Amino acid sequence: MELVRGLHNLRSRHRGCVATIGNYDGVHAGHQAILKRLRAHATRVGLPGCVVIFEPQPREYFSPQSAPPRLTRLRDKLALLEEQGVDRVLCLAFNRRLRELSADEFIQQVLIDGLGVQHLEVGDDFRFGCDRAGDFNLLKQWGQRKGFTVESASTVAESGERVSSTRVRQVLADGDFAQAERLLGRPFSITGRVLHGQKLGRQLGAPTANVQLKRLRAPLNGVYRVSVELDGVRQPGVANIGARPTVGGDGRPHLEVHLLDFSGDLYGRRITVVFHEKLRDEQRFDSLQALQDAIKADFDTARAQWAAELNK
Repeated sequence: MELVRGLHNLRSRHRGCVATIGNYDGVHAGHQAILKRLRAHATRVGLPGCVVIFEPQPREYFSPQSAPPRLTRLRDKLALLEEQGVDRVLCLAFNRRLRELSADEFIQQVLIDGLGVQHLEVGDDFRFGCDRAGDFNLLKQWGQRKGFTVESASTVAESGERVSSTRVRQVLADGDFAQAERLLGRPFSITGRVLHGQKLGRQLGAPTANVQLKRLRAPLNGVYRVSVELDGVRQPGVANIGARPTVGGDGRPHLEVHLLDFSGDLYGRRITVVFHEKLRDEQRFDSLQALQDAIKADFDTARAQWAAELNK
């Protein structure tokens, strides 16, 4: 898969494609259905399938503190898109210049002059351009004039409800990881590099891997039973995502993972943390001893749940 960062990096060889546009946060089952249609159409007409995404996502640009928490960072999103057979990704910097493009200018500069799009797959509720003035009908009108086709991507439903990134965030907040897996088509996980932290976990008898989140907000908050695959072996563990209120956190979300009965060195490694079950909410304890007792109880609960799962 080829990544093109910005319109200025498009070349003549990039013209002519089948495209879709969106945030694609999570690359969930609904997105996967669109990408399947994209691949099928691209194969029929012998052109590459291209996904146009934005970085940051538009709501992160307009209101970073209140934007929805990311399900996938850019790096992970690109890996998931590649798994879905996407040939090319055009990543547009969402900045003032892009924000001020009118809907007509967006179509002309990005879709026609930039990509030479031959076919476009978008949701019928897709909006774009300054003040979100562009819509599906405007794309159809341009397509009829300029010779490209536009189709509405079919809504994918699960248990009678539309599959969306918003719904995935909600079921994650509810701790329903089985439902999240159905919506995503895979277990929910977070990937990041293990960094050196304050080493407070070591002082509490529970050394943790401090995993880089690179998010203003996290889609989870609390203590969870998790697993991490290391060298082909699934290691059971416990993770905390939150602001660490008992030890004077900095207000930003942190992901800390303790692998049960593991003593290896993880610093500098990129690991994927898979979430299986919520154990409890994050809370502030009156003392480090109380925190230490709660951590021990979390470990005992996780061990019992892992044992029960193995004996099923």
